[in-house]
Amino acid sequence: MACVIGWDLGGANLKLARIEDGRAVDVAQIPCPIRQDRGKFDAALEEALALCPISAAHAVTMTGELSDVFSDRAEGVAYLVDMMRAASDGEALFYGGRSGFLDCIRAVEHSFDVASANWHASAMLIAQVIPDGLFVDAGTTTTDLVPLKAGAVAARGYSDGERLAESELVYTGVVRTPVVAVARTAPFKGRMQRIAAERFATMADVWRLLGELPADADPCPTPDLAGKSVQESAARLARMLGRDADEAGLLAFADLASHFAECQLAEIEEAARTLIAREAIKPDAPVIGAGCGRFIAKQLASRLVRPYCDFAELIDCAPDVREMAASCAPAVAVGLLAQGEFFLPPA
Repeated sequence: MACVIGWDLGGANLKLARIEDGRAVDVAQIPCPIRQDRGKFDAALEEALALCPISAAHAVTMTGELSDVFSDRAEGVAYLVDMMRAASDGEALFYGGRSGFLDCIRAVEHSFDVASANWHASAMLIAQVIPDGLFVDAGTTTTDLVPLKAGAVAARGYSDGERLAESELVYTGVVRTPVVAVARTAPFKGRMQRIAAERFATMADVWRLLGELPADADPCPTPDLAGKSVQESAARLARMLGRDADEAGLLAFADLASHFAECQLAEIEEAARTLIAREAIKPDAPVIGAGCGRFIAKQLASRLVRPYCDFAELIDCAPDVREMAASCAPAVAVGLLAQGEFFLPPA
């Protein structure tokens, strides 16, 4: 059986997908330990390797090179490549986007193609199924917006910096983003007020209060290290206003959460409309959603009056892994794309 493990090595989570004969049969997410040293990646990998068949091939993409435990992206890529080289006896392939799949040596030589190319893997896979559309991967920290035209990735940017400049990357996500990053004022008890420039609450609290956040989407500790109940999320949002949770009921804090959610959605919608106009994406072309926050992509499709397609509906995967497959789209995508590299006979 042709088995590939697709890896997406992030700074907060390590994601892996087991692909057997073109089908995603298992997908997992392993949180990296909360500590300020690069060994956190090795610890997460050790846990993840226990889920992998010994005979599997390994295909890797990453964003973890951006972690501040590395002095720059090149150093981060070199570390993560060497880590996976050791884990795979030198046989891992690394996704280099515009450079294709690379062996260990070439991956380090082309570190700026390997760095944060996970968005490209997902978009490349989806473009083979839906030639025209807008691919939206809303994750814990960022939202990727990738135009698809005529079966190709139509992004103008490639690096994170270039994509931020082109509105193809919006640095906002449904878990780790501080609330203060999406708004500076908020309504409370009938009037607008300023909010604290502190990380008292995150967008995980917002989307949890609104009942949208999947239970497994937030493996991170909360800002106050307290729990993740609706009431505790409301208390953190109250703190953003310089208030206590007992100053209003849950409905008032749900209204407050709706305000912050609208601010985040508006920023993403603005970027999406910019790309749709730039690429003249036809009106009936869909929004394709991926990531643990793909409920945002679904809402975006409605606001843009476009059809919505879910990543998990476009790939072959076991029914019990559909949700996780969509949440870990780059790991699934790089595994599926790599099957030809590992198992197709040479021409």
